[in-house]
Amino acid sequence: MTQLRPFTVSALAAAAAAPLMAAAMVLAPAHPVQAQQQPQPPAIEWTPRRLDQLDRNVRRLERAVTQRNAAGAPVIIETDPEVVILQGVVSDMQRRLADLEATVQRMNGDNERLTFAVDEAQRDNAAMRRLLTDSNNRITELEGQLQAVSEANAPIVADSPTGDARQDFDRAIRMANSNDVRARRALEVFVITWPDAAQAREANYRLGDLRTGDGDQAGAVQAYAAALSGWPRTSWAPEATIKLATGLNATERNTQACAAVREFFQRYGEGAPTTLINRARQIRERAECPA
Repeated sequence: MTQLRPFTVSALAAAAAAPLMAAAMVLAPAHPVQAQQQPQPPAIEWTPRRLDQLDRNVRRLERAVTQRNAAGAPVIIETDPEVVILQGVVSDMQRRLADLEATVQRMNGDNERLTFAVDEAQRDNAAMRRLLTDSNNRITELEGQLQAVSEANAPIVADSPTGDARQDFDRAIRMANSNDVRARRALEVFVITWPDAAQAREANYRLGDLRTGDGDQAGAVQAYAAALSGWPRTSWAPEATIKLATGLNATERNTQACAAVREFFQRYGEGAPTTLINRARQIRERAECPA
């Protein structure tokens, strides 16, 4: 009995394809043709006849495989070496791809941390800018206050910022109405520079209010007395008299305070507001003025 050798699927496939290869060789031209001049082979037309032939070849191949298995000579399926090489290449590419993915993930994590750090730095910079701006504003304000204090403590001499009594007075009043720290000095300069101006009395009256607000009762009395020199008939004169009496009482000059209250009732009492009359009576009681 002849011993059958095991053969591979690729050998069977080659045997089945042998008739087709022989036919192709017969139909090939007898003389060589340059590659660039050879026309492209036409596409295969899978006609019913061609499909039937292919089906018969496959069936013969299946029967051959079945017969060898039955005869005890199983078909050994050998892996194509090119497939093995290709599998190795694919495996290596997969490892490299995994490494690249891990690297990309690390880079994304680093980018996220850097982005967070940049955001934090921008917020810190914005906070520093706000702090610096606030500090600059406060320094500017303090410099202005120091300059104002320096001007207020400087010797008072006659000076006219505008060269006109009316304009100097209006300027000082605007300062007083806006609570400008320079208002007191502006009025003090005005009454020295323009002692005979029509606005000098009112300037002294407003100066007395500012000195009272600063706690300078003695200076306020002096300013109110200058404003009331000659006992003017102005709208602010009655209240200025009460303020003069209040300052005299506060500086323990009760005799003069009583005289100021007397002048109030004699000169301004008729038609004076009730609030001023009540204040005059309170001062008279505190100073223990004679009836």
